[in-house]
Amino acid sequence: MFDKKVFTRLSKRLDSFRDEMIELQMKLCAIPAISPASGGEGEAKKAEFLESYLKKCGFSDITVIKAPDIDAPQGYRPNILAFYRGQSSKKTIWVMTHMDVVPPGELSLWRGDPFKAWVEKGRIYGRGVEDNQQDMVASIFAVKAFIAENIKPAYDVGIALVADEETGSKKGIEYVLNNTEVFRKDDLIIVPDAGNPNGTMIEVAEKSILWLKVRTLGKQAHGSTPEKGINSFKAASFLVTELQKLYQIFNKKDRLFNPPISTFEPTKKEANVPNINTIPGEDVFYMDCRILPAYKVEDVEKAIWKLASSIEKKFKVKIEVDIVQKAPAALPTSPKAPVVQALKKAVKDVYNKEARAMGIGGGTVAALFRRAGFPAACWSRLDETAHMPNEYCLIDNMIGDAKVFAHVFLQD
Repeated sequence: MFDKKVFTRLSKRLDSFRDEMIELQMKLCAIPAISPASGGEGEAKKAEFLESYLKKCGFSDITVIKAPDIDAPQGYRPNILAFYRGQSSKKTIWVMTHMDVVPPGELSLWRGDPFKAWVEKGRIYGRGVEDNQQDMVASIFAVKAFIAENIKPAYDVGIALVADEETGSKKGIEYVLNNTEVFRKDDLIIVPDAGNPNGTMIEVAEKSILWLKVRTLGKQAHGSTPEKGINSFKAASFLVTELQKLYQIFNKKDRLFNPPISTFEPTKKEANVPNINTIPGEDVFYMDCRILPAYKVEDVEKAIWKLASSIEKKFKVKIEVDIVQKAPAALPTSPKAPVVQALKKAVKDVYNKEARAMGIGGGTVAALFRRAGFPAACWSRLDETAHMPNEYCLIDNMIGDAKVFAHVFLQD
């Protein structure tokens, strides 16, 4: 039976940890863990720091699982699994966060150094402080509160700190799932990598993801004689417009999701020619497609090829479409799943809010758990500043989320 007096002790202890939690955030922010695919060195240095920190906190069992990666300076990408044993080992209550962060983007848009966190008006600013360090710190300190109060949780608690979430998770939780049997069917798995500002969203379903690299090949020529060339940039620009027809072709709505539609957006653009007076013979752009589960990803691919073919014929170019990432939607976690019910109780007690099961368009690693047969749920209280300049974490959210995790750990 849930003991409110014990939870009150844990809550007070977490309040007392405020300065320590801020300090850990600042130390983590100062260790950029950017994927080699995005120009970084990976998570090894951050993992070394965290492994040492967890040992000092009192975690009894820590394992580092190294996913080979020839592009990382150390030759691997680290994934940390740390345990705090409870009254029963029948199951484990997991909180999984990721160590990697995205690059800071345009530095002129930041009000300070993105890797030197600063505190201002109840917020911590810096790259990665909300995505995903807010709940990484919260999960660690939730356990630290149990240790400090000499309280055993109802079941074993597992803290998973993984790599490669921002660029596909193949060296992260996907590698862990494929190479270990640490997760069990009765485990409760919380992935605090999605949420809303009032903490009322428990994410149980996601859209399919399709990332595409679109390469348009024409013929380079001098800018003053366009008739001697084939302008790949012009053809690609028409293709970008043509691809907006996908919104009409795949126009179903599902109110479980926000937004309730499939989305098809051009995003990254590679440089073509370095000078103004040259007609480019090659152009490359990327598409980010988030597709409702009602549609097959393959049907979207066919529609894209059909639209691309029409541009090929019109402009006499060759268009190549390569898949960067393809992740069909996993079966949703049931709103009645134990992890969802446990989170609802905790959110009600900590934030006095009624949380409900919802779907999102963004992809999270919860989908990998679901495909493997584990009913994971995403939850966090976020201001949703991930990937933005001047990303910040509300300190009260960090502490409140730690209380939610502690509440779930205490439930029997």
